[in-house]
Amino acid sequence: MTVEAEPATAGPVARAGRPSWLVVADREIRDLWLGGRALILLFAYSVVLSVTTYLTATNEALNFLEQRESVALTLQVAVAIGVLLTLLAAADAFSGERERGTLESLLLAPISRRSLALGKGIAALSLWFAAFVISVPYLWYLGRGVGVVRTSLLNGLLVGSLLALTMVALGLLISTFAGSNRISLSVSVFTLLALFAPTQMPSSAQRGWFGDLLQRTDPFTAGLRYLGKVIINARTFAQEGHWLLGPAIVAGVLLVLAIAVAGRLRLGGRE
Repeated sequence: MTVEAEPATAGPVARAGRPSWLVVADREIRDLWLGGRALILLFAYSVVLSVTTYLTATNEALNFLEQRESVALTLQVAVAIGVLLTLLAAADAFSGERERGTLESLLLAPISRRSLALGKGIAALSLWFAAFVISVPYLWYLGRGVGVVRTSLLNGLLVGSLLALTMVALGLLISTFAGSNRISLSVSVFTLLALFAPTQMPSSAQRGWFGDLLQRTDPFTAGLRYLGKVIINARTFAQEGHWLLGPAIVAGVLLVLAIAVAGRLRLGGRE
């Protein structure tokens, strides 16, 4: 985003009469969507969902429980890739401006650094909600015969929103200090893979107090486990909602931290 430096009393924010973070969010969303980046990412997202849905829907030998597992698998893929898009957008927020040489003019604009972070975070978050809308017809098609469409959509939106907030905050944190966009994206993707790793551990490695603690504090492990239980095992939020306590706490802490450290945003990243 390019913002021309103007006196604070006559700046665009003052003229618009809107909060500065809302002005930033509006411009970032326009850049993201009208510039075509969001459309390319969502096209790739829809291709992955189409392949996953085709592979699960063409297996006519599935029984009732396996159909629920197919819905849960597709929803977990939709959530995982959808929040990945938000991480990629957030990781580009400030490091991308540095590389394009537009961060200096942005910092000179009459907008606080924390408002910049908040506006850019909202723009990145818009990718998740668009991805969720795209996933609706896939989940409806797979889940219509086993009565889990409503459950899948409501819980998928809840879990995906928590994970998307976490990824946006993480991306903003890394981008605030990264000296280049390449470093920011590399560290973000590595961190994402590290968070996914516990979901692939065998059940024997998840026993004991440490294994249980890891499952509950790792947002991806806890969130995807919750989705599996409410869709496959037909459990309720009252019975399994405790799995979302860890992701909610992690998302809240990271968001507060990301907005707080945005006040230390510098032209050179780690200066």
